[in-house]
Amino acid sequence: MPEGDAAVSGLVVVDQLSDWPVEIPGVEVVTAWKYLTQDEFTRIRGARVYNLCRTFSYQTTGYYVSLLAGARGHRILPDITTVQDLKLAESPSVLNDEIEELMQKSLARLGSSEYVLNVYFGDSPYIRHEKLARALFNLFPAPLLQAKFVWRGDEWRVDTLGPIALGEVPASHHEFLYQTARDYFTRRRSPRKKRDSTRYDLAILINEDEKEPPSNARALKAFEKAAEDLGFSVDFLDKGDYGHVAEYDALFIRETTAVNHHTYRFARRAAREGLIVVDAPESILRAANKVFLAQLMERHRIPQPKTVLLHRANLDEVVRELGFPMVLKQPDSQFSKGVIKVENAIEFKRETRDFLERSDLIVAQAFEPTEYDWRVGVLDGQPLYACRYFMAKQHWQVVKRDAKGAKSEGDHETLDVANVPKQVLSVAVQAARAVGDGLYGVDLKQFGNVVKVIEVNDNPNIDFGVEDLVLKDAIYRRIIEYFVKKLDAQTRMRESS
Repeated sequence: MPEGDAAVSGLVVVDQLSDWPVEIPGVEVVTAWKYLTQDEFTRIRGARVYNLCRTFSYQTTGYYVSLLAGARGHRILPDITTVQDLKLAESPSVLNDEIEELMQKSLARLGSSEYVLNVYFGDSPYIRHEKLARALFNLFPAPLLQAKFVWRGDEWRVDTLGPIALGEVPASHHEFLYQTARDYFTRRRSPRKKRDSTRYDLAILINEDEKEPPSNARALKAFEKAAEDLGFSVDFLDKGDYGHVAEYDALFIRETTAVNHHTYRFARRAAREGLIVVDAPESILRAANKVFLAQLMERHRIPQPKTVLLHRANLDEVVRELGFPMVLKQPDSQFSKGVIKVENAIEFKRETRDFLERSDLIVAQAFEPTEYDWRVGVLDGQPLYACRYFMAKQHWQVVKRDAKGAKSEGDHETLDVANVPKQVLSVAVQAARAVGDGLYGVDLKQFGNVVKVIEVNDNPNIDFGVEDLVLKDAIYRRIIEYFVKKLDAQTRMRESS
């Protein structure tokens, strides 16, 4: 396969060519030995490689295919980390918590004490096991997996999980395996065909069922257009596409992020595979936890409302230091959720008791009301956009939620960053740079010449008709240009090494 051959989109690596008798357009079948020893495969940039060797045992050819593919900058399935993780997966505890519900539902009423499930490219020949198969593949992205489950008297548990060799696939599954492989190899490239100008592949992670996504439908379309105009091939992914992350050059998360959540796992996997990621996993970790942010702002001497980390042993001290009213924040609060104002000692006692049941540390801040909050979007350490979000009517926050979760919002005003007070921009940039160099939304309060950071959001809203009112299409283009900048730098580094 010569370098730059656009007709070949993937390499299937096997021990012997006879192991894979299926022809798939755009997919070349090569032996492991050829892949490991011939220079032409060393020179290929960004190849997609599917390791179907019979074993991944340490220092076997199958092991070295995954190991060296990573060193060559190829997108390998499974990667060497997955190979190592699969060795650990023989311990049932690694898996049970992740797939508990799916496992019990999928295996219910089988009438046996053991069950073996084969997973082919994230799918199963049996419809009832499709979701379980996808979940296993998402945890351990390997082309061919075999899971053994055992009945422990009251529930199913994972006994072992590991790769399965092609020769161990039952003959009755061959047709399903080959068709699944065809679908897997081609699904991301059709029906949309790459144009000649396409330089990179961009995945945008979304959740179509999310009620308050960080970008509305028209904004997502604008991102797609901007990316295609700049030479990207664009696919929208959902949480079920974890196993496809390595197929792309960049990942843009447009779903609300959290640490104990699939969005973080997507970001972490993408970063591990060498993708350019927004939000990067370290940004999610830093911005998602208000305790971390409070300490980060303090360390960098970035002004914020008077802040104390509250715990069970300092309740009285916090009251003396902050007084009432005060604001309490759950560490993982976002979008006004998990943020409350307490007016007196009775409310303080009740709410802290509730908060401390969920976290050992709580952020307590002095209440400093303003008519509006600034939101400054910062990209790559520079101001991108600025909005004023006004407090909801008869409320102290931008968003007011009733007992049923229904929300009402205050007005908003989008401004040219040239018309924003320099001190607001300066503090916003300082706060964002303390977190990272990606895309952030910094919330601030202004008191004359004094500006204080309220929080830094790693996944800021970019909505059509709000944040884009000044820059319009340019806001989407500038964000995509950030990916281009990072990818071009990455490509130059690889070519020079």
